[in-house]
Amino acid sequence: MFEFPQFSKHSVKNDALSGLTVALALVPEAVAFAFVAGVDPMVGLYAAFIVGLITSIFGGRPGMISGATGAMAVVMVSLVATHGVQYLFAAVMFAGILQVAAGLFKLGKFIRIVPHPVMIGFVNGLAIVIFLAQLGQFKAPDINGLLTWLPQDQMILMLGLVALTMAIIHFLPKFTTAIPSSLAAIVTVTALVVGLDLETRTVVDFLRAMSGDEAATLAGSLPTFSIPMVPFTLETLQIILPYAIILAAIGLIESLLTLTVLDEMTNSRGQSNRECIGQGMANMTCSVFGAMGGCAMIGQSMINVNSGGRGRLSGIVAALALLFFILFASSLIEMIPLAALVGVMFMVVIGTFEWATFKLARRVPKQDFFVIILVTVVTVLTDLAIAVFVGVIVSALMFAWQHAKHIYADTHINQEGSKEYKIHGPVFFGSVANFLEIFDAHGDPADVIVDFADSRVTDHSAIEAIETLAERYTAQGKTLHLRHLSQDCRKLLDKAGSLVEINVKEDPSYKVATDVLAG
Repeated sequence: MFEFPQFSKHSVKNDALSGLTVALALVPEAVAFAFVAGVDPMVGLYAAFIVGLITSIFGGRPGMISGATGAMAVVMVSLVATHGVQYLFAAVMFAGILQVAAGLFKLGKFIRIVPHPVMIGFVNGLAIVIFLAQLGQFKAPDINGLLTWLPQDQMILMLGLVALTMAIIHFLPKFTTAIPSSLAAIVTVTALVVGLDLETRTVVDFLRAMSGDEAATLAGSLPTFSIPMVPFTLETLQIILPYAIILAAIGLIESLLTLTVLDEMTNSRGQSNRECIGQGMANMTCSVFGAMGGCAMIGQSMINVNSGGRGRLSGIVAALALLFFILFASSLIEMIPLAALVGVMFMVVIGTFEWATFKLARRVPKQDFFVIILVTVVTVLTDLAIAVFVGVIVSALMFAWQHAKHIYADTHINQEGSKEYKIHGPVFFGSVANFLEIFDAHGDPADVIVDFADSRVTDHSAIEAIETLAERYTAQGKTLHLRHLSQDCRKLLDKAGSLVEINVKEDPSYKVATDVLAG
């Protein structure tokens, strides 16, 4: 399952340069998410390195970039504040175990039940979140420590450098694709700022502003092995288990949805179950090397794909380059202007947002467009996991409501004088009320036949409805015959007993989605 990645010759250059671009953009995000989680910046940088490396080798989606993410950091902050960082490492270990289990039990396939409108809403919501996150780079703390917009001269310079970065990324591919346009933009803008000695904020300024330490630096050492220092007791498990479950769920949802987006972009297909295992292995490793854990990053993945990164080498290069920066080249990374990285992320936003959404308002059913808007808004206001759950539930309820109206019956009196009802449409929890309204137990003749040949009895609510129907006819002293009903349904019709005649020979064999037979 975990074959060592094979690198095709034609993609080595693109993957290597794209990985380097991603590494440069990873630094401020990893630092920012570390502060969101309430941990040291190195804990976030180590997570970006470890998660990025392990998922690139063992994960299920070549070209997808993983690292410390904001969605998981938001969950971590309360645990760190209440119990300390060691309990975070223990929770990340448990989350990793749950993710590996999800992969081994092949639960990754359930990402397929996420409807396309939810996917569009997810992408649009994340694009807006990425955009809003970049606006913080246009602010700086005042003398009271409150964030305010930059002074006019600094703001104009910042906007100019952002525009220059975006222009290079947009126009350079029209002249050459020898190097990724994002990397060329970062290098060009950095050289311009250093060469002209322009007064604009850099990566190290961002680090020091976030930490409040004027001597803060990105220079670090290799992460060291250490088992989380927490008591191995039931009380500890009770503390970390809720956080572990949430972290595992958010990590898998964000990773598998990002995998699906990249599948569509690259016209290829990743392995969802393998990705679950790769993410779990990465988080388990993070927990014993003092890192905060993480999952797939759609923004960095988009940078990678748009820069030409398609293979596993791109993620490996990004992770190793990040470690190289920490160990040997922190001073070079610290001088990169934030404007250059903001420009790169703005281009990611433009490329990520599904601009066709505005046209879909008149082309798709209103309920699908409502789901797109709903998921987008919930993603921005809360987080990805809640947005996806809400989107799937609302989509399912709308589906049930629509199909509940599609049940009807053809009726006629046969040669024997019996009334026949031929049911069309599924009988399930959403349609049982309409199903029961079809029949006239009081006005029907003494012998009634219900034919399910063009219908499907799909859940236990439908079984209960059939039993209710049988009781209505029994109360009128009439006989009800059920034809083309599955064996499963017959077993569950215990209330009707011998009062209901079922045509066994014509009955098909199909299963009913109910837990009653499981026992």
